[in-house]
Formats: sequence, C-alpha cells, structure tokens
Amino acid sequence: MRTFSRWMALAVLVGGPAAYADRNDIELSKLGNPGTDEYSAPNTNFRAFARTLGAMMTATNLTPPETLGHAGFAVGLELGVVSMPEEVKLPMVNALEGPALVPSIHVRKGLPFSIDLGARVGWLDRSNLFAATGEVKWAVNEGFIPWLPDIGLRAHVTHLLNTRDFHLTAGGLDVNVGKQFPLGGMISLTPYGGIDFVGVAAKSELLGFGPLDATGKPADIAAYTPVNGWDNINTRFYAGGRFIGGALQIGAEVSLSSQGSIPTNAAGTENRALAPVFAFSTTLGLDF
Repeated sequence: MRTFSRWMALAVLVGGPAAYADRNDIELSKLGNPGTDEYSAPNTNFRAFARTLGAMMTATNLTPPETLGHAGFAVGLELGVVSMPEEVKLPMVNALEGPALVPSIHVRKGLPFSIDLGARVGWLDRSNLFAATGEVKWAVNEGFIPWLPDIGLRAHVTHLLNTRDFHLTAGGLDVNVGKQFPLGGMISLTPYGGIDFVGVAAKSELLGFGPLDATGKPADIAAYTPVNGWDNINTRFYAGGRFIGGALQIGAEVSLSSQGSIPTNAAGTENRALAPVFAFSTTLGLDF
C-alpha cells in the first residue's frame, strides 16, 4: 500500500504541471468553431492569431550586423516587452493585461568566413509556452570596405514548444545595417537597424465544440484551416544599439511588426487589416 501511495504521489507531481493552465496559456477553442468554410470568421481569427503570436515570439534580434570572429562566443539574458494592440484578442485563459513579457537566453558562436551561429530559448511570461530559435548570420561587409556600413544577413527559424492543441513555426530573413564606433580601448558603441521578413505557419489539432452528448463527446469536432508561412508574412522594422566594455555587452532595441491584412473571402475582394505589434527589448551579457 505504501508503494502504491508513493507511485500515486509521483504521478500527481509529474502530471500536475501539464494539467495546470496559467493565465497566458492559449485556449484555441475560444476562437470559435471553424466549420467547413476556409474563410469563416473563426478560421480568419486563427490566421490572425498565428500571425500575431509569430510576431510576438520573433520580435527580438538584439545583434548588430558584425560577427563575433572565428573564435568568438557570446551569451546574453534578454527581455522583450511586446505591446499588443487593443484590436488583437489572443485566445488566452485570461485576457492579456498590459504588454507581454518574453524573457530569453541567447547564445552565439563565431565561425570562420564572417559567420555566426546562434540559439535562443524564450518564454512567454505567465504561461507554459516556450519558443526555440535557431539562426545563422553572415556579415556581407564588416569593415572590409571602410566607407560602407557593416551589412549582415540573418536567417532564423522559431518553433513554439509546449503547445497543447496547435503547432506554430516562424521563419525569416533579416537584413541588418550598422556601424561600430570605438570609444577607446576595449569600449565601443554600435548603432544598427534593419528589416526582417517573417513567415508564420500554423496548424491546429481536432478540437471539440458545442455541448457534450450523452456519451460525453462534443457535438462538433473540427480543426482550423492550416496557415502557410509563405502567404502569412510580417514585415518587422527595428533599430537599436549595443555597448561593449571589455567582455560586458548591453543592448536595447525597438521594433514594429507591420502585419498587413488577411483575406476574408475566396475572391480576395475583402480583407481584414491587422494592427502592428510594437516591442522594446534589452540584453545584458558577455561577449568573449
């Protein structure tokens, strides 16, 4: 009996976090029953939700165009403060109050030929949602042509983790321009800015809608129409600055994701405009 009690306690301990829903967790069924019409209001809501959540989880870059060098390594603690427009209604357990906070850890490693590899793990505050990002950056010019600013290209992919009934992946290409200004010794300041094109793909599992029947099953079971990344694109404009003093690096960045509009009928003659997403991000880390 004692052994059985111990196993029951272990099951509760392990299963408890998975069953617990925090206030910013996603309850996808709040978007409504999608039915069979691809352009129904709930399906349109799902596409808007995917594009907005993708913009939220990819709202941070915090790196200027120059790379770390073939032997370089950097690690930083980051915080994104994402202001969601009032028009956006994310299907959360509780309505989002104020901006969304997205803390993360960002690690980068320099490689030869002006290439950096990076990885970031972020967390949506007061939720069970995590976002894992992989990135590769190539500096087209970083001081090779002195009278030109540094220019970097960054490809990145972010996948949302610990989701319950949907899957979301965002990938993009980022063009970054900046210039490093030495302030003496090992101190420098680098202002930068760029544009990032982000496509967001999403699909949902089958969900139950309506009252339960006599057997305890929902009256309707349906999935939202999948969203393709190549026709669900955000355009993010950003500007920021990085300060390096020895191994210490401090950075700040502002960004605005223009979400455009999405079609609401098959002919494409009617569209729903989506409000932009504004973010402010900071980083504190070490650059070796």
